[in-house]
Amino acid sequence: MTAPRIVDPARLLDQAVGDASPDLMRHLLSTVINALLSAEADAVCGAEYGTPSPDRVAQRNGYRHRDLDTRTGTIDVAIPKLRSGSYFPDWLLERRKRAESALISVVATCYLLGVSTRRMDKLVQTLGITSLSKSQVSRMAAELDQQVTAFRTRSLSESGPFTFVAADALTMKVRENGRVVNAVVLLATGINIDGHREVLGIKVATSETKQAWHTFFADLVARGLSGVLLVTSDAHAGLVEAIAANLPGTAWQRCRTHYAANLMSVCPKSSWGWVKALLHSVYDQPDAEAVHAQYDRVLDALADKLPAVAEHLDQARADVLAFTSFPKEIWRQIWSNNPQERLNREIRRRTDVVGIFPDRDAVTRLVGAVLAEQHDEWAEGRRYLGLEVLARARATITAAEPAPPEPLELETAA
Repeated sequence: MTAPRIVDPARLLDQAVGDASPDLMRHLLSTVINALLSAEADAVCGAEYGTPSPDRVAQRNGYRHRDLDTRTGTIDVAIPKLRSGSYFPDWLLERRKRAESALISVVATCYLLGVSTRRMDKLVQTLGITSLSKSQVSRMAAELDQQVTAFRTRSLSESGPFTFVAADALTMKVRENGRVVNAVVLLATGINIDGHREVLGIKVATSETKQAWHTFFADLVARGLSGVLLVTSDAHAGLVEAIAANLPGTAWQRCRTHYAANLMSVCPKSSWGWVKALLHSVYDQPDAEAVHAQYDRVLDALADKLPAVAEHLDQARADVLAFTSFPKEIWRQIWSNNPQERLNREIRRRTDVVGIFPDRDAVTRLVGAVLAEQHDEWAEGRRYLGLEVLARARATITAAEPAPPEPLELETAA
């Protein structure tokens, strides 16, 4: 029997989990949960526990205890039993945070495969989880895989056009055929029509090759990615070629942070401080015209003293300064992959706990769950870019495009 809701238990539980330390929460959360269960059981019975009432429709009959694995550890849950009818808190024992379920699933898979037992024991203790049954893990993994797959394959056409896109890759360690190998996670985010960030796609590949990136972007386009004016990324050759092949007409912004690291590799160590200051002076200019003028001055200053550095800068000019085609208000959001790096750090925070993944499915499960949660938070939060500046960005590029030639009029014979 379903209990009438006096409070929203899911919301109250989430608030309780987020407001205290794990050690204290283990006791407090148990108290809060058991109080909620008792209140819901009373609502099913029609009267409070131990109180005579003509409205009572059922009697309490003790408790049955269940272990509940939470982010604060394993706690004991006392579920009230009824003499007639039934009561089961499905909101509590079925509801799981996706990333939490994914992490538990990864740990359990490692146990089942006998991988690094000492590491997994330490991981389980860190999570505060006392036991995991094989059936529990299988059920959680199947449900989570379904959610992650639906998220990864969803249509993008309804949220587009995606004016700005950022792409990056992360390396993970995976155990395959008895060996630990590197696998890469390709991911992309974009700014949708409402100005919110979205996670566009995730794919686990053997290595960061042109073919892997081509397959990744081809899938995004097939799912409805369109209207992209600028893609920001590092200068990986396969990635840049895949962007050009799958998103024709789209500009490419070479991440300024990654470019600085590339430039440093051709610059004498003793001169890097000066060169770095010159490069930063380009980004400090008030408008696009001033940016290009300062870039010319930097090239002139370096031409005689550091010709290799000057040549490197000259060749990268169009890609490094692609952001200047758009309104200045959004330069910081599009001239580097720093926003993407913050997302990468959140992924690393979750995946570093695991260390070596038992298989690629476990990587997809955990990273996909983390990205799905982040996607939901972005959708519920404030806009990343305002609608007005987003419209101006699209209008600026449209106005700069050459008009199509007028059709020739054929003279008719008199």
